[in-house]
Amino acid sequence: MSIIISMASFILALGILVTVHEFGHFWVARKCGVKVLRFSVGFGKPLIKFKRKNDETEYVIASIPLGGYVKMLDEREGNVEESEKKLAFNNKPLLSRFLIVLAGPVFNLVFAFLVFWLILTVGERGLKPVVGKLDPAGVAIHSGIEVGDEILAVNDRPATIWRVAIGLIASEMIDNGSVDLTVETPGGQTKDIQFNVQSGDIPEPNDIVNELGIEPFLPTLKPMIGNIVSAEPADLVGLKRGDLILSANNEEVDSWQQWVSVIRANPEKSISIIVLRNNERLALRLIPQKIIENDSPIGRIGVSPWVDEVSNDFYTTYSLNGFSAIVEAATQTVHYSILTVKLIGRMLIGEASVQNLSGPISLAQYAGKTATIGLIPFLKFLAFVSVSLGVMNLLPIPMLDGGHLFFYLIEAVKGKPVSEKAQGLFMRVGLFVLLCMMVLAIFIDIGRIIG
Repeated sequence: MSIIISMASFILALGILVTVHEFGHFWVARKCGVKVLRFSVGFGKPLIKFKRKNDETEYVIASIPLGGYVKMLDEREGNVEESEKKLAFNNKPLLSRFLIVLAGPVFNLVFAFLVFWLILTVGERGLKPVVGKLDPAGVAIHSGIEVGDEILAVNDRPATIWRVAIGLIASEMIDNGSVDLTVETPGGQTKDIQFNVQSGDIPEPNDIVNELGIEPFLPTLKPMIGNIVSAEPADLVGLKRGDLILSANNEEVDSWQQWVSVIRANPEKSISIIVLRNNERLALRLIPQKIIENDSPIGRIGVSPWVDEVSNDFYTTYSLNGFSAIVEAATQTVHYSILTVKLIGRMLIGEASVQNLSGPISLAQYAGKTATIGLIPFLKFLAFVSVSLGVMNLLPIPMLDGGHLFFYLIEAVKGKPVSEKAQGLFMRVGLFVLLCMMVLAIFIDIGRIIG
């Protein structure tokens, strides 16, 4: 069932992002006076196709949901009637062609900005960013931060909840190896802290949180079930909201943290549990699903803890309003775009592992996981992937939008287009590079699955 959820979530996410990207090309092409013959989401055999009244464009949803395209009138792809030559893409001025191609990636970045803004405006609930534990071998232990300190800002950007704080810290550390924090001590004093590593020792993105060696302060929660994710092991075995876990494998369970430790330590292993439900003891047996976290297998059953009024004091909502939300959304979009470029550069020169690549299998898993957690995590996933899609398409690789833009820049300098023979050669090279990257990403995905 979880595979079905992952695939459905992946197809939905890809459909949204492809539609946004292709709509950028479509909308600007229309504005530049180019006749658009077809707007397709997906490749292959059309499943749904239609035309709107007084609109010559055919709109298609196709059977292979791994991309899309906008087919424009173009003399290089077929005969064009004399009366319509002025509507052909190839006959438009260089600036118009440049803008049409650029629009796809730009629309992906604008979409990410709007999603970040929506999340900031609606608000995201989470743990307060209070330090609960420091690893003696981590980066943070040497910075002067102490258990009980609350993180207020990361590089002067507000961080009201732990997820936001640790995400900002991780991305800044990956970016340049250092980050400045503003923290408040338990006594109410404010102090500045810096995490830093040597430039040659910047951790891999997958390892950064572990390398930091900092964990949040968690309230002592009862081992009582709160929300349950549909089709996950807890749901399938019959656990209900409000169930109190009494024991696991004949050992008493005293806290939620202990319960989580048992689950994480037993991926794909049968666990016998006793729960208290409506003053009755029930014996159940569940098998945690195996997932890979930081390259290690752990168990997951798809539940969250029951948060009572006392423990609720450890949670808060991160939100911004008005101009502040716009500025922060723009900052996030620009920051993650630059970070993506830097990470690609580090992989090309060997400073970062190709293990950071994510193929369709990993993306499907992330899509399913975020979708089952809630709308806000799924929207964040969409925004991050949209940034990656926008940036990747701007790379000067033939077959991608960036490759076409590169040809147009050469045309602007030389005063004439790059020859079709040269373009064809570079297109074949670009296709080979993209296929190699796709195969590599799939192999990395498979490696993650089999551990």
